[in-house]
Amino acid sequence: MNSAAAYSPLMPTSANTFSSVPFYEGNVSAGAMYPPVMAPQANMFGNVPGYEGTVPGGGGFLPPPMPMEPVAPPQPGPENPEWSIPSLSEDEARTAFKEFVSSHCCYGDAPVTQGVITSMEPFNTFRYRLETFTESRSTEWAHKPHEGEPADFYAQPAPRPWEVQATPPKLFSDHTEKIRVPYTSSVKECHTCHAAGTEQCRECSGSGKKTCPVCNGAAKSDPACTHCNGTGKDRCTKCDGRGKKQCETCKGKRQLLTYIELKVEWKNHVEAHLVEQSCGLKSDKLSSVKGKELFKNSQNLAYPLLGFPNPAVSQASERLIKEHQTKNGQTSRILQQRQTVELIPITQVNYKWKDKSYVYYVYGNERKVSADDYPETCCCVIL
Repeated sequence: MNSAAAYSPLMPTSANTFSSVPFYEGNVSAGAMYPPVMAPQANMFGNVPGYEGTVPGGGGFLPPPMPMEPVAPPQPGPENPEWSIPSLSEDEARTAFKEFVSSHCCYGDAPVTQGVITSMEPFNTFRYRLETFTESRSTEWAHKPHEGEPADFYAQPAPRPWEVQATPPKLFSDHTEKIRVPYTSSVKECHTCHAAGTEQCRECSGSGKKTCPVCNGAAKSDPACTHCNGTGKDRCTKCDGRGKKQCETCKGKRQLLTYIELKVEWKNHVEAHLVEQSCGLKSDKLSSVKGKELFKNSQNLAYPLLGFPNPAVSQASERLIKEHQTKNGQTSRILQQRQTVELIPITQVNYKWKDKSYVYYVYGNERKVSADDYPETCCCVIL
C-alpha cells in the first residue's frame, strides 16, 4: 500500500501551513529531534504561535502569568514564656547521655555512671524555614508511533501553554507531568525507516551474520570450528539472521504522530536559616532534628515576619522571601509559600569525671546527644 494514502487530510504539507497556527511560532529547529539526513524535513513544522522558541529536545521554560501581590498575614506577637527552651532535668540529661554512650561500642560507661553534672545551660536557637512551591512549563516537539490517533493539527487554534489544563499534586511536593498539547498533532512518515517499518540491524550491518564467538572468525582452523562449521560466521541474534529488525522509532507502524509536548514541573524549593547561639554545638547537627513549632503560615506569596521578637529571624525571612520570589518568579509560577519558625531545644551539660571537666549537648525534640570530647573511648575491630 502506498504510504501516502494513509496520511490524514489534516496533515500539513508545507512550512507555511504550520506557521499559521496561533501561539506556536518558532517551535522547531532543524536537526534537534531528527537525524542529520532528515534536517530539511524538520523545517516542515514551521513556527507555531504562542510557543516561540520551542525546539525538538526542549525549548526552555515559558514565562508564567503575572504574580499576585503578597498580603501581610497576622504577625507573631511579643515573646512569651512558651517560647523559651523547655527545661531539661538532670535525670533526663543523664538518660539521654546513657543511651548515646550505649549506642557506641567503643565507649565505656564509667563517665555516665560515675560522672557528676556540675551545671546545665539552655540556649535559644531559632530555625526559620521557607518553602516555595512552584509550577514551571516548558515545551518541545515530540513524536510517537502512530496508532490510529486522529491528527488534530489546524482543527482549531491550540491553547496557550499556561491555558493547558494540568492537575497539580499535593502542595509542597515534587511532581512532573507531560501533556500532549491539543491541536498540534500531525501524521508523518517515520524519518528513520522512511515508512518501511524496519531498519538495518546495526549489530551485523545488515548481513545477518556476525563473527563466530567460538573461533573468533578463524574459520579454517584445524580442526574446523564445529560451531560455525568452519565458516567463521554465526547467525546474528539481534535480527535473527534477517539483517533487518523492527524500526525502533516507529515500532513497525511506519508513521509517526508528531506533536508539541508540554512538560509541567511542580517543585518545592526549601531553604532554612539557623539563628545560632554560641554554645559550641556544630550547626550541621541540627539539620537532622525537629524543634518546637512557634509560627507557621502559608500564602500564595509570603510576607516577611517583620515583627518577630528575634531580629535575626525577621531579617532571614525578609531576605529569603525576596530571593525566592526573584529567582523563581521569572521562570515559574509561585503557587504557594510557607514559612515556619521552630525553637530548637539545646542544653549544654557540664560534668566532671576523674577531676576533669567535660561537656555534652542534648538537642532537638529527639534529645540527641553530641559529646566530641567523650573521655573513655577505645579502638576496636568488629570481625
